[in-house]
Amino acid sequence: METKPESSVSYIEVKDTTVTITDEKVDVSKLTASEMYPDVDEKKLLRKMDLHIVPTLAVLYLLSFLDRGNIGNANIEGLSTDLNLVGNQYNLCLTIFFISYCVFEVPSNAVLKVLRPSIWLPIIMICWGVVMTLMGLVQGFTGLFVARFFLGMTEAGLFPGVAYYLTQWYRRGEMQFRQAMFFSAASIAGAFSGLLAFGIAKMDGVGNLEGWRWIFILEGLVTVIVAAASFFLLYDYPDTAKFLTERERLFVIHRLKYDHNATKPSETDGESGRTHIFVPENDEHGWKYFWAAFKDWQIYLHLILYYGIVVPLYGISLFLPTILSNLGYVSSKAQLMTIPIYITASVFSVIQAFFSDRVGLRSPFILVNLIFLLVGYAMAISTNPADKPGVIYAGVYIAALGVYPAFPGIVSWLSNNLSGSYKRAIGMALHIGIGNFGGAFASNIYHAKDKPRFIMGHAIELGFISLGIISLLTLVTSYRFVNNRRAKGIREGKYDNLTIDELSQMGDKNPYFRYRY
Repeated sequence: METKPESSVSYIEVKDTTVTITDEKVDVSKLTASEMYPDVDEKKLLRKMDLHIVPTLAVLYLLSFLDRGNIGNANIEGLSTDLNLVGNQYNLCLTIFFISYCVFEVPSNAVLKVLRPSIWLPIIMICWGVVMTLMGLVQGFTGLFVARFFLGMTEAGLFPGVAYYLTQWYRRGEMQFRQAMFFSAASIAGAFSGLLAFGIAKMDGVGNLEGWRWIFILEGLVTVIVAAASFFLLYDYPDTAKFLTERERLFVIHRLKYDHNATKPSETDGESGRTHIFVPENDEHGWKYFWAAFKDWQIYLHLILYYGIVVPLYGISLFLPTILSNLGYVSSKAQLMTIPIYITASVFSVIQAFFSDRVGLRSPFILVNLIFLLVGYAMAISTNPADKPGVIYAGVYIAALGVYPAFPGIVSWLSNNLSGSYKRAIGMALHIGIGNFGGAFASNIYHAKDKPRFIMGHAIELGFISLGIISLLTLVTSYRFVNNRRAKGIREGKYDNLTIDELSQMGDKNPYFRYRY
């Protein structure tokens, strides 16, 4: 095995107030960031990164999810009636959002690799804020349909962009907690959506506009204001972050390059006792990495699992107020009853993510989430709301506790198993982009003619959840098989002729890379 040339580095040891600097030749790829920069407190650095990065991203996603889901709140305040929507026109307006949303996700992440996050993300946010504001002025089906198309197009880049962006700051074992902190904004948005809709709807008649129009107008204006501020609040990448010291920047860059996807050099592989090596992550651009993402088998298995989560997710976020209002509650109470569901779900998301990162596992937690979803929807489909509306409310409550923690789990799981910066950017956009067609499915499974039980909608949700469980079990089996095959090849010396550079070019296909499950 050809190893990386040794480099002359300054090794700094800090004891109390004494700093000792020695020059010695070492292979920097065999040193962890803490060994290279022992004067940097890693836990303190992570807290600093969290405080500067995660809150801003959470606010952006809160507004994104608020703006895409508030149509459900507007609908029970009279949107369909005032716009004379008939048949499945309302469902079509929900569907078109996800079509444009999915189509533009991959191109958006490609642009993100060219433009800085602090430029691209605020630009698309201003665009969707303007669209949302103008949606409050539409006069019929055509206007609403076109507005939802452009809302999907402009919102498309935020979630896959942020999901990739976080991988440029945090290692694999730290991802889900940050993803959950970021994504918990979605469940909080659901709570805010009901609360805001309850209050804003009381503006009915102000400016000769219906209350539901003010929901769109005011929330759109808030988005534009926050987007303008985010130009100054967003940081790009560690090497340019002004809130980090020079050595902290070097520390973060080193831990991502050498600690990100490799095993520790002290670990041995099987009977031969052969030492693992660090394989630095590839950061090259190029069509071969673009196509490598499209041809990766794991992305498509993850897509099936993603559908098992995202279809119930959008089923809840788009139709929860409708489902609750058909349990016999007036619209105002139905809006307020969504709040505790979303707040509890956000708390569960963060707690689960903490333990998932702590033990380094994804699949067991996601499996529990899917079981929660099965139980919740089974309760909803088997109960007559006229007899026991509380059982259905409990069912959707349990389903929400499954779906919201699962979403950051599945996104983190795939990001953990894609190596190579450019491939990860495209692969995650592809995964989330095609996966969000699940929102188009969810938009068309709950129909007014099926109320109050919505048996067809609940049954379809159960079908997607079952597919998700099958996909999860297949992924775990496949990952274990590949990891064992790679370990066997290393023991047999099959890869001894590969250089570090060649291994880096292989990304997650290199034999020293271990899939997480």
